[in-house]
Amino acid sequence: MSEHRGYEGNSLKFLKANQISVGDSVKILSDITYSGIIMPRYEHSDDKHIVLKLKNGYNIGLEIAKIEKIEKNQSTKKIIEKDEKIEKVAGLPKILLLSTGGTIASKIDYRTGAVTPVLTAEELNSSVPELAKIANIDAQVLFSEYSENIMPEHWLQIAEKINEYSKSDYTGIIIAHGTDTMHYTSSFLSFALAGFPIPIVLVGSQRSSDRASSDAALNLISATKFITESKTKGVYIVMHQDENDGTIACHLGTRVRKNHTSKRGAFQTIGDVPAFIIVEDQIQKNITEDFFKVNEFQPKIYLDTKVALVKYHPGYDPRLLDKIIEMGFRGIIFEGTGLGHVGKTMYESVKKANEKGIFLGMTSQCIDGRVRMTVYESGRDLLDLGIVPLENMIPEVALVKAMWAMGNSQNRDEVKKIMLENIASELSN
Repeated sequence: MSEHRGYEGNSLKFLKANQISVGDSVKILSDITYSGIIMPRYEHSDDKHIVLKLKNGYNIGLEIAKIEKIEKNQSTKKIIEKDEKIEKVAGLPKILLLSTGGTIASKIDYRTGAVTPVLTAEELNSSVPELAKIANIDAQVLFSEYSENIMPEHWLQIAEKINEYSKSDYTGIIIAHGTDTMHYTSSFLSFALAGFPIPIVLVGSQRSSDRASSDAALNLISATKFITESKTKGVYIVMHQDENDGTIACHLGTRVRKNHTSKRGAFQTIGDVPAFIIVEDQIQKNITEDFFKVNEFQPKIYLDTKVALVKYHPGYDPRLLDKIIEMGFRGIIFEGTGLGHVGKTMYESVKKANEKGIFLGMTSQCIDGRVRMTVYESGRDLLDLGIVPLENMIPEVALVKAMWAMGNSQNRDEVKKIMLENIASELSN
């Protein structure tokens, strides 16, 4: 990495004049005295500021014109973290942790002040030492992607890796995952691995591990505790219940979505309370039924991505739907208004899609509630045009389930049957 990455013009001259590089630990006298690590800048930044990572983990920009003095304390490039060798503890349960990216299993790189992924069980142990008291952790890195870059082919890769351990002696499997698309991944795993014999837990963090307010360690510790003590099967997302550290929520992987961009309690179970919560180190069970509705584990790790999620809105141009039909999509999941409606301007295109043999499913834009298309005439018209109401299935879950269903069947009637079958608690009472 360049010693002055991202700096140019006046800020670059300032750093060079004071023999300061990115990654150096410094003390700066300005309006007040600051201590921290010089961070790299982004290419679109101005040349009037330098970036300092404070000891509390937050980054601040300091205007160089107001800096009276800057002193190098110690080059953090010389600091080397030593990861302690993990000693397996006899009698503790075994857990497999699969990393896919995100910040949940990461640590500070003291050479740069940046956050880097944890790659080994030893690094994980040094980052979150509390885990070693709960379970013996084996860690593997599948890939390292921001969650917006995780595609259906990644879901297949994760599912196939998990399937390798269906007959292992692991008590459960944790997947470290970015939060933005975590509920898409949890949905696919719920269907593709229905009946899996040990719990699968996806865990992420809303605040990176270099920030004082990070939720990374506690979420990971809670996921480990949940696996070792809950005595359950299924696919779950384990995250903070709210902004406080007192309660951790364990959500069903098919009944959850991210409802806030940045809060630690961003994930919420839709239409119910979380399946489990962890309060003051105690696990409270809120569900009375099994997560999986199938009797035995038979992996079906297939999908077809030719499914579109169409969010209807006033003014929606039906030619967009026509284009989806022309592109050869096999399924369309509508995110309709209210009880499950789209405007009559869409009817001709819906009819065309049905005649082409495309599966048509209806969900609601409403966060809570159930699709009921027999209440109003417009809903009954859409039923006559071939749209299948999908009860209270979350739109994103319906999209993923349709991809999975079409990967397992080429027959539209069979796809419809699969979509209406409650496989992994995607339909709630």
